[in-house]
Amino acid sequence: MSNTSKLMEGKKGIVFGISNDKGIAYAISKELHNAGAKLAFNYLPVMEKRIKEAAEEFNAEIVLPGNVQDDESMDKFFKEVEEKWGEIDFMLHAVAFSDKTELRGEYKNTTRANFLNTMDISCFSYTDLANRAAKLMKKGGACLTLTYFGGEKFIPHYNVMGVAKAALDCSVKYLASDLGKHNIRVNALSAGPLRTLAAAGIGDFHLMQNWNELNAPLRRAVTLEDVGRAGLYLLSDMSSGVTGEIHHVDCGYNSMGMMNAEQIEPIADLLNKIVESKKTNKE
Repeated sequence: MSNTSKLMEGKKGIVFGISNDKGIAYAISKELHNAGAKLAFNYLPVMEKRIKEAAEEFNAEIVLPGNVQDDESMDKFFKEVEEKWGEIDFMLHAVAFSDKTELRGEYKNTTRANFLNTMDISCFSYTDLANRAAKLMKKGGACLTLTYFGGEKFIPHYNVMGVAKAALDCSVKYLASDLGKHNIRVNALSAGPLRTLAAAGIGDFHLMQNWNELNAPLRRAVTLEDVGRAGLYLLSDMSSGVTGEIHHVDCGYNSMGMMNAEQIEPIADLLNKIVESKKTNKE
């Protein structure tokens, strides 16, 4: 057990969007659990078995169905949480979705239906869940969402999800202002490329991860442990004076203005791989 073992003792919170043991929500939940927090999870019917396995691992006291696109479902979810716990201290939002077929090609070809659905699930749901969770944070608390650098700069194949993340980032600032008077902090964690289920739908993801590793100041790729600990910090009292922030955990990649000249040879090799990949795709 780490020296954070009592950091979240007595704290209770909800995790929306945990999917498997290789995701960011799982990594943060693990740190929260190890620090003494009590957790609640939602699940969609198709994910029930997988979520309940994670819930058992973390001794979750509440595991309930809950669809962020269904108001009645969310009403019932939060009502049951309130009946069980009375109040909560934190909420983690790890919910995002877009049709993976539209995360290839050019953004301009995004369909109206997928644009609206992506924005609803990936952006609006945080506003809705933060608003609902805040009503149970009677002594203050913290809300955290997961974002990505593709909402700040163009990232190939991120397309409409990048636009949704940009809206999500802006939502963080407005929510921080709205909820700050209730002593509720609102932040976003922007992780570098990780091999998660969500990343599986992004074209050429392995090239993106290699590029980050070669150009980040720390000269390595970010790990789930890095991200999990950062999530614990942002949801704990250790970050009591932090709100409205987009907290980057990407080994410093976001701070770079151009490629790392010291890594020119491996970068050249990577660029050649990208060129060959494009040729293969055309053939």
